Amino acid sequence: MTEFQARAAAEWLLSAAPDPAECRRQWGRGPHGVVLLPAGVRWDVLILPGALGHPTLDVLSRCADRPGPVLSGSGGTRLGFFVPPGTASRWLGTGVRAVGRGAWIVVPHPGRAAVVSWLVRPDGSGTLNDPGLLELAMHEAVAEERRSGGW
Repeated sequence: MTEFQARAAAEWLLSAAPDPAECRRQWGRGPHGVVLLPAGVRWDVLILPGALGHPTLDVLSRCADRPGPVLSGSGGTRLGFFVPPGTASRWLGTGVRAVGRGAWIVVPHPGRAAVVSWLVRPDGSGTLNDPGLLELAMHEAVAEERRSGGW
């Protein structure tokens, strides 16, 4: 990711912040390189357990030209797929935590390493994961795991 792309992605992320300037300062001086940003403004986040999230991202990467932003936290034990606002209130999937309006997400700067990391960085354009395609990728990931003798 170029410096220009990282700056564009950071500005897009900060557009959801109640105080973008303060978040920018926190990214620069915080000990963990993360800020809290509200879900439900520019995106919701679907959090999948790593055992499902990683194969889902593999399938999604084969189906989409470029998946939307995906975070990895807790050593890869959970993945957060950024989806359009309002998705969380309609999501019915079992084992998936839907985070929307009224919740906050730990977000690292897109151009730096942090305790939480980007598997797919935002591109600054507002591209998100399509919830329908994400659901299909989840089903395909489960089917592929079963065919290979997993789960």
